[in-house]
Amino acid sequence: KDKTKTHGKFFVLTDDTTGDGIVNIDDLQWDYLDGDGDFRSEEVKKLRDEADIIITNPPFSLFREFLAWIVEAKKQFIIIGNMNAITYKEVFPLIKDNRMWIGKGFSGGNAFFRSPESRDYANGVYNKDSGLVKFRNCCWFTNIDHGHRHVPLKLMTKADNIKYSRHKEIKSVGYKRYDNYDAIEVPFTDAIPKDCNDMMGVPISFLAKYCPEQFEIVGITKTWFGMANKTYPKQIQVNKNGTKAVVTKLNDGPVIKLDKPLDGDVYYMVDGGCYIQTYARILIRKKQ
Repeated sequence: KDKTKTHGKFFVLTDDTTGDGIVNIDDLQWDYLDGDGDFRSEEVKKLRDEADIIITNPPFSLFREFLAWIVEAKKQFIIIGNMNAITYKEVFPLIKDNRMWIGKGFSGGNAFFRSPESRDYANGVYNKDSGLVKFRNCCWFTNIDHGHRHVPLKLMTKADNIKYSRHKEIKSVGYKRYDNYDAIEVPFTDAIPKDCNDMMGVPISFLAKYCPEQFEIVGITKTWFGMANKTYPKQIQVNKNGTKAVVTKLNDGPVIKLDKPLDGDVYYMVDGGCYIQTYARILIRKKQ
């Protein structure tokens, strides 16, 4: 099926068709679209413009375009997407500016969808008994506020994390600083030190627990945003085409400067020979 298409029918909930005195799901009326259901068609655009809230599961491959289609209409929305979409340059600025955030749901990032047809799935992905397919790293993206978003994280101090953390990367080790940016690396959300006033690089999964009253989102460690990450010495960045860029520090601060721009996925060259892909980190700072 064409992945640009939405559902082939639309639903209207306006009248008490059952006569029971309330308007609820039992009163749904539906009809088929005249066109093929492409969300970019004039027919579907008209429905978008009439809607108050858009709730759907758009094709992940068209997530950027679909999100822009919603934002263009200035609508409230609740949509499903892959968590890695957070790192897209078309998506992250909306999150940074508090125009979009992560909704509550999908425990552990695991979502289950019913498959309309039989396909070949990897072991552990498809449940024949339930007919459900498991997708990982899924989350809700929304601009509708919810209470879970304003619950601050319960965190330990830096000293207590170093002493008691369940993560071997932190316990008795402490926090490393990036070689090319003035921030500390915090590889786990529950290891964020509550008494730290420094800039911190945290996993993108942190956004599922982000409280805007507790932390400020400053940036993201993606090349397109102008920041890099990781704590390797002798910084040389490379892309998949083998193009290299030497990392140096600016005279007026710790922000990096590349001697040439790099397109696509960026890796680090460690000790002249080992390529290690960078992990995206959200740069945050404690609210004062």
